[in-house]
Amino acid sequence: MSAGQDDSRAARPRVVFGTGLSTALTATAERQRHAEAADHGGLDFVTLSDHPYHADRIDAYAAVGVLLGRTSRVGAYVSVTNLPTRPAPQLARALTSLSELTGGRIALGIGAGGLWDEITRFGVRRLSPPEAVRALEEAILVIRALSGGGDPVEFDGEFYQVKGLVPAPVPTPPIWTGSVGAKSLAVTGRVADGWIPGLGVVPGHAADWRSDRVAWSRPVIDEAALAAGRQPGDIATIYNVTGRITDEPLAVTREENGRWLGGSVSQWVDELVTAVLDFGASGFIHHRVDDPTPADLTVGRWIHEVVPAVRAAIERG
Repeated sequence: MSAGQDDSRAARPRVVFGTGLSTALTATAERQRHAEAADHGGLDFVTLSDHPYHADRIDAYAAVGVLLGRTSRVGAYVSVTNLPTRPAPQLARALTSLSELTGGRIALGIGAGGLWDEITRFGVRRLSPPEAVRALEEAILVIRALSGGGDPVEFDGEFYQVKGLVPAPVPTPPIWTGSVGAKSLAVTGRVADGWIPGLGVVPGHAADWRSDRVAWSRPVIDEAALAAGRQPGDIATIYNVTGRITDEPLAVTREENGRWLGGSVSQWVDELVTAVLDFGASGFIHHRVDDPTPADLTVGRWIHEVVPAVRAAIERG
């Protein structure tokens, strides 16, 4: 192996892997079981969605606190935090507390808010799309200001006013957005650490590295980063991936519209390694689909078969 190959490998950012957990209120045992499997199996993150307006869903941050308390290595984040119902200063305190309690095993996934008919049931004022994007950027700035220690924070923004709050002496956790539109993507480029792509061409299925959405979106992030004096390579792209993990290879792994269907372990490995080496993917969070395969079996295949093989192939280059 040449020195150039060694340098290239050393320069490649570490790829992270995780699994999405059920947020059903009654899925407590399954959620804990899968979090412990992720912890023991060496995954980097578990993640939960945040829909506090649904009575049959667990509160995401309450669940994260419990799961981190019952594990020792795996990290967690909410994908993505429903910002309009969780004001930035209080969210900052929750994050720094969770980080301190768990040795830094927390990241922040955050979005501008989407289901406004549901959000306003909390008594939250409805924001227009441009307002929601501006509020997202202010929130990220406030969260950064209220961590890392330092002098009391004075912030007089359009949506947030902070008067002399002392920052917690805890580093800011990684901040990843779920940006979709051009203005929100530009916020990611200016102030965030990573991007979790939005939905693709099929509702309920995430856009991936081969999608038109990602091909269009990532340059917007990169241009905004450069304009802000940042390096685009410092902004990770962490993909939500859905699809079956099958016993035997599938004849077709993508639909005509490009949606990834899944496949055997080897087909998953080939696809994810390509995503890293050819498309610059920084991470993958697997979410189960509705198929007859038992949830424990799917999660086990992801943790013990797909992820180790992808890591080994990336290491080989």
